[in-house]
Amino acid sequence: MKTDISKLTEPEVAAELQLLAIEIAAHDTRYYQEDAPTVTDAEYDALRRRNQVLETAFPHLVLEDSPSKWVGAAPAAGFGKIEHAVPMLSLGNAFDEDDIREFFARIRRFLNLAEDDQVTLVGEPKIDGLSISLRYEEGKFVQAATRGDGRVGENVTTNARTIEEIPDRLSSDFPAVLEIRGEIYMSHVDFAALNETRKASEAQVFANPRNAAAGSLRQLDPSITAQRPLRFFGYSWGEISEPPADNQWDFLQRLKSWGFPINPETRRCDTPEDIMALHAGIGAKRALLGYDIDGVVYKVDRLDWQNRLGFISRAPRWAIAHKFPAEKALTVLKEIDIQVGRTGALTPVARLEPVTVGGVVVSNATLHNEDYIIERDIHIGDTVTIQRAGDVIPQVLDVIADKRPEDARPYKIPDHCPECDSLAVREVGEAVRRCTAGLICPAQRLERLKHFVSRQALDIDGLGGKHIEAFENDGLIDGPGDIFRLRDHAGVLRGREGWGDKSVDNLLDAIEERRSIGLDRLIYALGIRQVGETTARLLARTYGSYDAWRRAMEQVSLERNNNAEERKNPDLIGDAYAELCNIDTIGMTVADELAGFFNADNVENRRMLDDLGAELNVEDMAPPETTDSTLTGKTVVFTGTLETMTRSEAKVKAESLGAKVSGSVSKKTDYVIVGADAGSKAKKAADLGITVLSEENWQDMIGGAT
Repeated sequence: MKTDISKLTEPEVAAELQLLAIEIAAHDTRYYQEDAPTVTDAEYDALRRRNQVLETAFPHLVLEDSPSKWVGAAPAAGFGKIEHAVPMLSLGNAFDEDDIREFFARIRRFLNLAEDDQVTLVGEPKIDGLSISLRYEEGKFVQAATRGDGRVGENVTTNARTIEEIPDRLSSDFPAVLEIRGEIYMSHVDFAALNETRKASEAQVFANPRNAAAGSLRQLDPSITAQRPLRFFGYSWGEISEPPADNQWDFLQRLKSWGFPINPETRRCDTPEDIMALHAGIGAKRALLGYDIDGVVYKVDRLDWQNRLGFISRAPRWAIAHKFPAEKALTVLKEIDIQVGRTGALTPVARLEPVTVGGVVVSNATLHNEDYIIERDIHIGDTVTIQRAGDVIPQVLDVIADKRPEDARPYKIPDHCPECDSLAVREVGEAVRRCTAGLICPAQRLERLKHFVSRQALDIDGLGGKHIEAFENDGLIDGPGDIFRLRDHAGVLRGREGWGDKSVDNLLDAIEERRSIGLDRLIYALGIRQVGETTARLLARTYGSYDAWRRAMEQVSLERNNNAEERKNPDLIGDAYAELCNIDTIGMTVADELAGFFNADNVENRRMLDDLGAELNVEDMAPPETTDSTLTGKTVVFTGTLETMTRSEAKVKAESLGAKVSGSVSKKTDYVIVGADAGSKAKKAADLGITVLSEENWQDMIGGAT
């Protein structure tokens, strides 16, 4: 069984979150870009669920290159790109009745509702297909885009026009601008017929309807798409020039009136009991629906409540996907290998006798760390249960002890790096062993290079992990800066197998396009432990420019080096260190990682930064897009119990008006908003001469902000 979260130390949690981020990113690329997933939806959902559970228990350790902070994968090469006016986000997941009741409870807490206030949800089957956005202007279909990474998708307009269930023109009473969102899918009957046709022509058959639908929509030749039996269900909207309705249910009826199919199983539900009954009912007829679903989606019906609830980084607060349970399987653990990550972590990976579960072949499972192996008494040669739903998947759930062969071998994680033979140590409180060689270790250097070009980082078209590995093996690149000098090796590239003049030119042009890069992307690309995508944006927003950020981090490192590690009060360490820790959601764990990265003794990191500085134009972080507001650029702190809105709602509102929300009071705080039973923060604000606002004063301020 998975280690109980209550028994994990903070370093163990931090290490596991890093591993989860890497694993989920790889699965996103296979699913969204390549239409070739290697795990089932249940496996994928379980990875995200474990991540969510850990982040909930340890919010200050959120990496935010964590799966909770991204959606999908970057658009694939071959299609034009479309930036979504309104991001296409994913959904949080629920797996049982407790999760559903907690979803209701979260809504009530956020909106500060009374127990007798009815919360109505709209439930509909979650189609296992490909998300798409359809844009209409003056009632005419003008554009279609896939979800992509949530911000930028692929332009599939021509292909979408071939789908009969997508109307070219809308009936009357439509907004001037209307962006309809829904799911492209393939029915079971059509899928079977398509595969029979492909068999007859000796073409490779599709693994499942979802892959068939995605592959059909994303054909470079629209005539091929036109021959494929694709269908569509509508369920939401993006950009729209007028309010679509007062509630979700009425919007769906309006959607239907415009000619879009909506799912006939959609229902309104008023209680958790109604929700569970709907989930059970749809689950019971799942095999008879004629298309694949993997759960039921619930959305708050009232649109004014949806607006108040808003969004977290990758998902709306007002919606959740209630997944169906998945499967388990037995297989044999043949061997355990070690993978070395970009931070030096040694991760044991189980090599399994391939087993097909739910139509997907599973042959590998992450074993996380040596404690995971010891707790389960895992031997090489054991028959093991592979869990397909739960905390982490693919996962060795347990060992079938009575099937252990006589030649089964216990496993001991090595104390030296298998890649460079440097000492691998497990520090006190840490769950993993780490290679101590840093960038001298070829595995760490390679993994950091792969991270540097990943989709949340530089995201260079045509330059993926496999290319990085090949170029590094051939001595063409050694560090990130070398990527921008590949043009010097154009002749060598043109001589490589599979690389023609056009592909080389396209790659070099794509690299040149990334010479100008946003500060937030660069910070994330550096691969600093604990610094994920969201944290990188926070740092970029706080310090503004690359030079200012680097100077501040070098000062942070100096202050930390000059003070004992056991010091727990940031104010005692130094002003720069305290300012860093005062950024909301950034604490001492993140600050110490940044201090270590910028340590004056870390010659390799400094050399890398200097090299990149000579090759890149790092763009200053633009302030968030807000209307003129008295709060733009101001730092605010909330303390005490607010009566008119919850703390979470207040934070969201402040940030929407351009303010920075901090968790602690410092000399750089502009306003402290004081609710009932305010504590030491109010006193500290008064001592520092900072403006203290009552909740009424705060409401007057944001009410007057335009």
